[in-house]
Amino acid sequence: RLLKMKEFFPESFRLDLKDDRNTFFELCKEGQMWICKPSCSNQGQGIFLLKSPAALNSIQAKLHSFEERLLSKKVPQKAPQARIVQRYIHQPLLLEGKKFDVRSYLLIACTAPYVLCFAQGYVRLACVNYDAASEDLTVHLTNQYMQKKNPLYSQLKEETVWRMEHFNTYVNEKFRKANGLPKDWVFTVFTKRMQQIMLQCFLAAKHKLDSKLGYFDLIGCDFLIDENFKVQIQYCQTPSMILARCLMPAVLTQAL
Repeated sequence: RLLKMKEFFPESFRLDLKDDRNTFFELCKEGQMWICKPSCSNQGQGIFLLKSPAALNSIQAKLHSFEERLLSKKVPQKAPQARIVQRYIHQPLLLEGKKFDVRSYLLIACTAPYVLCFAQGYVRLACVNYDAASEDLTVHLTNQYMQKKNPLYSQLKEETVWRMEHFNTYVNEKFRKANGLPKDWVFTVFTKRMQQIMLQCFLAAKHKLDSKLGYFDLIGCDFLIDENFKVQIQYCQTPSMILARCLMPAVLTQAL
């Protein structure tokens, strides 16, 4: 069956769409935290947290200013970079007290006919313990590009990447009994859910793909697990040239 968006995707809004933008600003309240991501980027570049009234007012003022200049039509204006905001997941599952995600891969090996291959990938951990109130982005973003900015990265580099076998053993030992998980949850339930989500993302974008013999694409997907073992996709990136544009905010985000 097809999953509902809320089953695997955090509440999100596109700031380049007026209705989405207005809904977000009406919904966003003091004390909430959101994460803002550019639509066409990688390595965590351009990502920032919206966690204070000042930060929210700043981005709202910038967007309002652009709209006013656009309406005046005095000077041609370049549109601001398209961004999405996602509700921040405050209670992620932690490994040794650190936030992590799983980078997995979907290979569209052929587009005529479609042939899809899945790879589980690996676990990426932060260098330091998780603190939701921290202003340090290396606490919140686990990709290697961001972690290299942390002063502890050089001495902790080997600890920031786990093989899936290590992750599976850790979950069996630390979480299985306490959370009522089946044995080898990582290689059964979690893997199946990743495949299900990735397939659904592919089906959403399928009509935008160029279907020609010899075309292929490799898509990297980032999955986050919360403390209740709910699996959610955070990001989906393609380095090649098949996907025409994003279909779902922050799921297929790189327009090439």
